[in-house]
Amino acid sequence: MTKVAKVEGNMTKQIVGTHCPVCGADEAVHLIDMEQVPAHCNLLWPTREGAVTAPRGDIRLAYCPQCGHVFNESFDPALMAYTQDYENSLHFSPRFQQYATSLAASLIERHDLRDKDIVEIGSGKGDFLIMLCQLGQNRGVGFDPSYVPGGGEGTAVPVTFVRDFYSEKYTHYKADFIVCRHVLEHIQNPDAFIANVRRAVGNRHETVVFFEVPNVLFTLRDLGIWDIIYEHCSYFSPHSLARLFRQNGFRILNVTPAFNGQFLTVEAVLSDGGADSWSADEVDKQQMGQETAVFAQSYNGKVALWQERLGQMAASGERAVVWGAGSKGVTFMNTLKTAVIEVVVDINPRKVGMHIAGTGQEIVSPAFLKTYHPDAVIVMNANYQEEIWHTLQDLGVNAEILLA
Repeated sequence: MTKVAKVEGNMTKQIVGTHCPVCGADEAVHLIDMEQVPAHCNLLWPTREGAVTAPRGDIRLAYCPQCGHVFNESFDPALMAYTQDYENSLHFSPRFQQYATSLAASLIERHDLRDKDIVEIGSGKGDFLIMLCQLGQNRGVGFDPSYVPGGGEGTAVPVTFVRDFYSEKYTHYKADFIVCRHVLEHIQNPDAFIANVRRAVGNRHETVVFFEVPNVLFTLRDLGIWDIIYEHCSYFSPHSLARLFRQNGFRILNVTPAFNGQFLTVEAVLSDGGADSWSADEVDKQQMGQETAVFAQSYNGKVALWQERLGQMAASGERAVVWGAGSKGVTFMNTLKTAVIEVVVDINPRKVGMHIAGTGQEIVSPAFLKTYHPDAVIVMNANYQEEIWHTLQDLGVNAEILLA
């Protein structure tokens, strides 16, 4: 059982006996607690009743000073269920599509991915894998239990999708390039998962492995409290991500922030005994302990500020909507539990008509705002602010834009 001992300050506690999922260290620093949050932010709920009774779990966020990893020590994998109702595609956004296209083209050029075999772990609906295969005339196999048959396989691109989690039984699929985007943060035991990837690579030193995850340094420095969700049991820093791959026999080619710093990517190949091409920034690691403490101390203050702002809007009869029914939007709604926001906007047509897990607001399309006339639009991700502004202008909606 975890033992907790108070240390410096009123908020920071040392968690003794909690093993870091990356390095195995048995002491971590307690950051924040979030009780009974929705277990899934991206499951689609067709009724309000189903949404408000969605499964919930507790978040007890901890920081490992040994490797710079942040994780939920209360995570229960039994609450996770990734089915065809799971919907987290961002490809309906022109801004995100531009980023994904640029990333695919860059990977193809850097690693000469032409007429090659590509495996994607956690391929979702197949958008990125299809893009890699189209641009480089490659062949692809994607693994994801949430894949909907008839999507990517209906194209002329040579791709196959396996509706299952990638695991030991699939390591016989050989690839010149293995890609995995926004999956690793969902894995309770990332060390065992990367060990599986290592076995899949075998002795192919030319195989490149590419992973993309949320960047915890961005979350800490931007005070991105809406980024903390139950589905993410791990929050990687450059140090913890690099360590995870090194200890499983990989040589790091690069660890790079992406998407305006919100994401973190790692590129690696089998270790040949040589030095990494990338070296860790020790300043970042030293600063991270201070940044986690500031994050923990500032969490309640940011929540209080938004409660006050939304309370003022309710008192004055103003209407507000949240733009973005993904993880950030769901966390925002469940943290603040405000009645002033009646609907949440999303451009993904597969989400429209569904409901927000935990609080039950209906998800509407941007066109809904033409008759709803909100006074304020709360934007959950600054990367999409300009795109959202142009959409509002096209719709003739004159509303104040607030960044969450």
